Amino acid sequence: MAAAMRFAHFRTALVRAAAGSRGCHRSAPKTQYDAVIIGGGHNGLIASAYLQKGGLKTAVLERRHVLGGAAVSEEIIPGFCFSRASYLLSLLRPHIYQDLELKKHGLQVYMRDPNAFTPLLEEGVGGRPPRSLLLGTDLAKNQKEIGKFSEKDAKVFPDYVAHLEKLACAIHPLLDAPPVDVLGITQGPLRKRVAAMKSLKPLVKSGLKLGVNIPDFYELITAPIVKVLNRWFESEPLRATLATDALIGANISPSSPGSGYVLLHHVMGELEMEKGAWGYVEGGMGGVSKSIASSACSLGADIFTEQEVGQVLIGPDGSAKGVVMKDGTEVHSKVVLSNATPHVTFRQLTPQDALPQEFITAINQIDYTSPVTKINVAVDKLPNFLAAPNPADGKPGPHHQCSIHLNCESVEVLEAAYREGQQSRPSSRPMIEMVIPSVLDPTLAPPGCHVVSFFIQFTPYWLEGGRAWIDEDREKFANTVFDQVDCYAPGFKDSIIGKEILTPPDLEREFGLTGGNIFHGAMSLDQLYLARPVPSIANYRSPIKGLYICGSGSHPGGGVMGSAGWNAALAVLADLKQQ
Repeated sequence: MAAAMRFAHFRTALVRAAAGSRGCHRSAPKTQYDAVIIGGGHNGLIASAYLQKGGLKTAVLERRHVLGGAAVSEEIIPGFCFSRASYLLSLLRPHIYQDLELKKHGLQVYMRDPNAFTPLLEEGVGGRPPRSLLLGTDLAKNQKEIGKFSEKDAKVFPDYVAHLEKLACAIHPLLDAPPVDVLGITQGPLRKRVAAMKSLKPLVKSGLKLGVNIPDFYELITAPIVKVLNRWFESEPLRATLATDALIGANISPSSPGSGYVLLHHVMGELEMEKGAWGYVEGGMGGVSKSIASSACSLGADIFTEQEVGQVLIGPDGSAKGVVMKDGTEVHSKVVLSNATPHVTFRQLTPQDALPQEFITAINQIDYTSPVTKINVAVDKLPNFLAAPNPADGKPGPHHQCSIHLNCESVEVLEAAYREGQQSRPSSRPMIEMVIPSVLDPTLAPPGCHVVSFFIQFTPYWLEGGRAWIDEDREKFANTVFDQVDCYAPGFKDSIIGKEILTPPDLEREFGLTGGNIFHGAMSLDQLYLARPVPSIANYRSPIKGLYICGSGSHPGGGVMGSAGWNAALAVLADLKQQ
């Protein structure tokens, strides 16, 4: 009976997810709007909601058949629903969550606790299983786990957590506001320069929050993460596990300068009022996009799928006047916002003769290098880890709900994976983050089965000799990954009943992620804050009047956060108010 009920719940959820992932309107867009948004990723959808709230009739035009961009759910293997690209929620800004009433619009989250599991490859002692590290919200339990490797590390771990929380909280004001308006402060009439000084407020607020911690913050965002972790800890499994948050999605190693900021980016989230928490969205990450789209539609926004924009429409006065669809249809508007990457926006969708040459040169220099391959797998049973054997009843253990870190025995293992990836060949022992969301969410897979997501580094965009990936290469790398998993959980490979392999070029093709980069551009210090995506348009406004960017390629960067869409919408509303 329980299995039958679960199956009914599962099928109902799949049908509901499929229906809700498409646009609010099935007919074609109208010919005139106040605002048109290119791309139905989460930032574009958030921007549409706030523009509509601000009184602008807004349309979202999504190229694919499904909304969400990289935050999307799809049934790519019959009976199994996957978060095809992004796969965890934490960074979505709380005020957006509340303003748009996302719970009312169907957003449900399964909280994870514990949240990180690192099994080791080693011989057990005295017949016991190999050791592992399990971390969650309970500091006492964390200390007990860490104590298996180092009593010293166990003792200082609470101080490390508190230290990171202080630094993370201090940058929240920067996330919810555009960067400092340097040009406004330094140029133009005195009245406007004084007004532009208001843009300093978030920076000052962050500085005051940091206080005496400013030197620590500076070190964290500029130093190699291994330098920071070595100061705190001595045990390799703990250092390697913590280092993964500094590397995830970034083409850097633990010894790369600036890797600390990526770590901070992954600990500054909040979910259900719990700081630093991560969770699974019911029905997959498309549930986030679906709830935002529902909120925007309830406010009056028009949202369309299978509507591909071919070009931004530039008027005789040099300003944006709307878009031209791939079929030649024109949709006119006062402003255009692009949720696409800066490269797609300014090199593919914008007429090149409308942009200054120095701006095009700057756009060409943005780094989109991605080391990520995403593999989505359907299995007919739970993996059985040597370090945490499954009980006889086959029920999931606490570790199954976690981000499972494989090949994280030491920082050197991560360094070796990085070095290999830089030689234009996939790592032979890659860094693997494995999640099994169906352990908490019964809507994703049939009873007894599960969906597994692998986020894997390091894989190059081009293979040796500048060769493109072919199916044989994908299969070979997937087998490398599955063989590695089998070392930790024998029999995993035999449980696979379907898979999808998305290398960097595949992520680019499917989701419009230039270079396959999940952040719409590297999150390196030269591409953050005042320089994201390039210094001349860090405030969401392009050189073309009326054309804005609102995606993760703008400040504050990647992750399912929503700040870029929120900030861009406020910039548009402010500009139109002054006209």
